[in-house]
Amino acid sequence: MPKGASNKKKYTYIWVSAVVLLFGIFAVLEITKRIKTGTVVEDNRLAGVTAALELSYIVNDGQKRKVPGFSFLNQDSVLVTDKDYLGKVYVVDFFFTTCPTICPIMTGNLVELQNTFRDIPDFGAASFTINPRYDSPQVLKDYAGKFGIVNPNWHLLTGDQDSIYTLAREGFYIFANEAADAPGGFEHSGMFALVDKQGYLRSRTDAHGNPIIYYRGTITEEQGVNNEGEPQQITMLKEDIQKLLSE
Repeated sequence: MPKGASNKKKYTYIWVSAVVLLFGIFAVLEITKRIKTGTVVEDNRLAGVTAALELSYIVNDGQKRKVPGFSFLNQDSVLVTDKDYLGKVYVVDFFFTTCPTICPIMTGNLVELQNTFRDIPDFGAASFTINPRYDSPQVLKDYAGKFGIVNPNWHLLTGDQDSIYTLAREGFYIFANEAADAPGGFEHSGMFALVDKQGYLRSRTDAHGNPIIYYRGTITEEQGVNNEGEPQQITMLKEDIQKLLSE
């Protein structure tokens, strides 16, 4: 190999080594800076995770939706109103005790939430019966005993049927209807609504930034997905309850 070519190759190695050394010094300085400022992970890599955990308000006509006023008897024949839930994070559902299909699953999922947050005095639930003609306070009390409902902030509520249906349809936009040809004589959705300490409806957002609004209560964590491939959302609900409790 000619001497000139050898020297040129040596200079090339020296130049490349210098570039690598300078890059390494810059990288070390940058990492040190991020360690000091607590930003070792790039912000844009965390952005998606943070957004997924942020809970949205449910807005209609520019107004944040709030739980409307209500007043019903619970399983202990005690009058319970929406004001009794202020300062608490709670889950709302509509059910009936003789439901042969989704209600036992929904109640079981609420019991799972109850047990997860058993030592949290600011967590509760409101379960409104859509068959109040049958579901008296005593019937609800027996139902509570059957399922192991022990949280003092979980009220099974009964009262005027029209008022309950209005609350479901207009207050929460959750479907409930009496239907003779439906299993058990009633139709209703299996949705859970999540309410914050100030009485506002909250939910996380989907991949497009839209609030999911409700959490499906008819699939257990153990099931994972239903027959249509729809994922359960109880784990998601647990995470969001925890977030609201921490606010």
